Amino acid sequence: MKYKTLGRTGLLVSEICLGTMTFGGHGFWRTIGQLDQEEANGLVRTALDSGINFFDTANIYSKGEAERILGQSFKDLGVNRSDVVIATKVRGRMGPGPNAVGLTRGHIMTAVKESLARLDTDYIDLYQIHGVDFLTPLDETLRALDDLVSSGMVRYIGCSNVMAWQIMKALILSASRNWARFETVQAHYSIATRDIEREIVPLMESEKLGLMVWSPLAGGLLTGKFRRGEPGPEGARRTHFDFPPIDHNHAMTIVDIMRPIAENHHVSVAQTALAWLLHQDHVMSVIVGARTMPQLKENIGATAVRLSESDLALLDKASALKPEYPRWMIDRQHNERLPETQ
Repeated sequence: MKYKTLGRTGLLVSEICLGTMTFGGHGFWRTIGQLDQEEANGLVRTALDSGINFFDTANIYSKGEAERILGQSFKDLGVNRSDVVIATKVRGRMGPGPNAVGLTRGHIMTAVKESLARLDTDYIDLYQIHGVDFLTPLDETLRALDDLVSSGMVRYIGCSNVMAWQIMKALILSASRNWARFETVQAHYSIATRDIEREIVPLMESEKLGLMVWSPLAGGLLTGKFRRGEPGPEGARRTHFDFPPIDHNHAMTIVDIMRPIAENHHVSVAQTALAWLLHQDHVMSVIVGARTMPQLKENIGATAVRLSESDLALLDKASALKPEYPRWMIDRQHNERLPETQ
């Protein structure tokens, strides 16, 4: 297991992060996973034994049950708090009232205390906004997050599901007020969905933000279990919950190219897709979720896959983004500024 710094900080996190969306399974979340405490303990133990020290959850996962189960797992397994890095999120609706949702100061202050209680911890290593709240002024949200850092309840802050211009606006505002700034971005990214490479990745590289990848297998489409023109396998999450949105034909084209590469390396298609992400320099950590122990072990196994330059070139060509303005114009103009070689 490799470790990378959390953004520009000195905190080291594992290149694989265990996601907990499968913990609990209340209401809507039953489609994602229904792991009970004992099952979750097994996954957490396997993750720790493999060198994973990074765990991601959110207050909305099963209405707080995923946080509670994760916290209990650490307690059941006798884990030292300082040995793990816990990330959770705030924004989603946590109650029926009009103010039980969003990124207002009130909701953030209430939500963080509830998350701390469920996780049974004194602090959260990484507290992330789980999206955008257009009703709440950005400075209100950032000031509340800065107060959490100053109080010690939160160590670092990050964002998820946010556009590039909003991230940059937040960074500028935080710098101007000397507030804690976003250190990470959690975004949907896979070999079949490279949208963030247009604006968000260049921004993160410029500002030294760490990228946490969610849905690295495109909701299951990149596992190799799906085939073009055929119904998905019974029991697969994507078969019943077609999310995140993705061009299925494009994904299947990439899967067809990954199959012989996977066979050549004696690994699965899923491990090949994860390995491609782990080969990207701008990726800090890939979040993997699992409903079974074999799934988790397979995902962790991707860290041992070493793709060749020819593998990467083939995969990059098959999955490359289509030219989009103004990028094609920028590239054209940039070529005029490259020094001539002898």
